[in-house]
Amino acid sequence: MDFTYTETQDMLRDTLARFLADTYSFDQRQKMIASEAGRDPGIWKALATELGILSAPFAEGHGGMDGSHLENAIMMEELGKVIAIEPYIQTVVIGGGALKAVGGAVADAVIPQIIGGEAIIAFAYAEPQGRYDLANLRTTAKKDGAGYVLNGHKAVVYAAPWATHLLVTARTGGSQREAAGVSLFLVDANAPGITRRDYPTVDGFRASEVYFENCAVPADALLGGEGAALPLVELIVDQACVALGAEAAGVTAKLHEGTLDYSKQRQQFGQPIGRFQVLQHRMADMFIEVEQIKSMTLMGTLKLDLPADERKAAISLAKAKVSRSAKFVGQNAVQTHGGIGITQEYMIGHYFKRATIMENQFGSADHHLSRFEALTLKA
Repeated sequence: MDFTYTETQDMLRDTLARFLADTYSFDQRQKMIASEAGRDPGIWKALATELGILSAPFAEGHGGMDGSHLENAIMMEELGKVIAIEPYIQTVVIGGGALKAVGGAVADAVIPQIIGGEAIIAFAYAEPQGRYDLANLRTTAKKDGAGYVLNGHKAVVYAAPWATHLLVTARTGGSQREAAGVSLFLVDANAPGITRRDYPTVDGFRASEVYFENCAVPADALLGGEGAALPLVELIVDQACVALGAEAAGVTAKLHEGTLDYSKQRQQFGQPIGRFQVLQHRMADMFIEVEQIKSMTLMGTLKLDLPADERKAAISLAKAKVSRSAKFVGQNAVQTHGGIGITQEYMIGHYFKRATIMENQFGSADHHLSRFEALTLKA
């Protein structure tokens, strides 16, 4: 099998890397996080209009580059190297992935808005009681004439403070944990009946608790068939897991690189600590884990189009490995640096925080190993 990137894919990577080198230094990122908005909207607009990066995974018919999951992974690895706070996973991978899968008039209208940097989508799926069970929903969508009325609470909705649209899972039927009865809606983020409690997250992003109280949405807000959206939700979460793995490859590569540089500079007993054999072994182990993240993410990317059970097993195996490897690299980076590694002024601590969040985002290692076991034993 040929794992060589195409000339276009290499160009995308190089273009994004050069742009981020100019706009996303550690100090620039710190200023963005400290600002009232928590981001620089001009960067997202530049990614869309100046670089055309947001068009990479979309079809030419929508104004895209006719790319796929691999283009998303390439973008996410570069964004991970600067721990970018741009809502790429939420908008392009998850929102765009759902719209591509469903198609129709809503996709034709919203995908060009994503490509143009006009639409930002936040994925409102998690609930306080739900843990990692995508079907465990108390949020409801009741039929009301031609449309629906939403009521419920969504927790830790990344990018919601910046969003123009919310991608919302809700029950249109069935019991709280039943697979049948899950529906997916694309909702105007400023619709009446929606309230938010915004806050910064430990890894530098912004998120919200989102509350729906008799929020009326039109019939065309429903994506796909009523009560039959769980397979689609599982698909877009699997796509997000792969994109997260690519981001983890970028994050952990910088953790390893920064730790290696520090070990060459930090003096102990009259010599650089990098000369100590135990730390040389640690650097080698960290490097191996970074490479395994890259390999497992590539494997997951290539298996996203397999039948559902095969896809889910492969993605869970990849995500479990990514979670454990990110934890290993992050903890060893901080341990090597000592106290300075977790200070606000030092970049390694910020990479460590992002690696720690990624460990459990879209499912912990234990959750995905359990899913892998259930799927493979069933087979």
